[in-house]
Amino acid sequence: MIQEILKSNGLNDDQITNILNSMKEAKVYTTKHENIDERYNKLKTQKTELETQIKERDTQLADLSKNNKDNESLLNQIKDLQALNKQTTTDYESKINQMKFDHALEGALNNAKCKNSKALRALLDIDNVKLNEGKLEGLEEQLNKLKESDSYLFDLETTPANTGGLGNFGRGGAEVNMFDFNFQSLK
Repeated sequence: MIQEILKSNGLNDDQITNILNSMKEAKVYTTKHENIDERYNKLKTQKTELETQIKERDTQLADLSKNNKDNESLLNQIKDLQALNKQTTTDYESKINQMKFDHALEGALNNAKCKNSKALRALLDIDNVKLNEGKLEGLEEQLNKLKESDSYLFDLETTPANTGGLGNFGRGGAEVNMFDFNFQSLK
């Protein structure tokens, strides 16, 4: 493209070759890109920033190696972090086991038709109730004793006495709905 511009301005091929060679020796380059100076300055700034970051990282590594000259200090820090992780894991496992126990106990109290699980739970000796493979051990005996001594806490099924109602009259033992009964057929 430069060659064409120089030819259009009346230069011959020898003159154009001399000019292009002189530009190379002087490290003068041409480009098709617009705003190449701005692009070059941005790249130069980015390069400087990256070099600064590398220097900062090198300084940090030097500080780390200075501060931890003996590996014992670093090993102690690692052991402290491992102990903290183990304690945290133990705490979480304890909470999960407590949640499993509470869920199983609440389910067992509901199955026992407890009216107020909070009140009933206060009467239980929870220390003697253990969750073993999803089953609560030591609860059944306590619930049976409480059903005898504090039956008001349970919704115990009572068989209603025969009050002379229609009962199972009519359809071969099937229950009769009194609203389905046809009183006209009695006439």
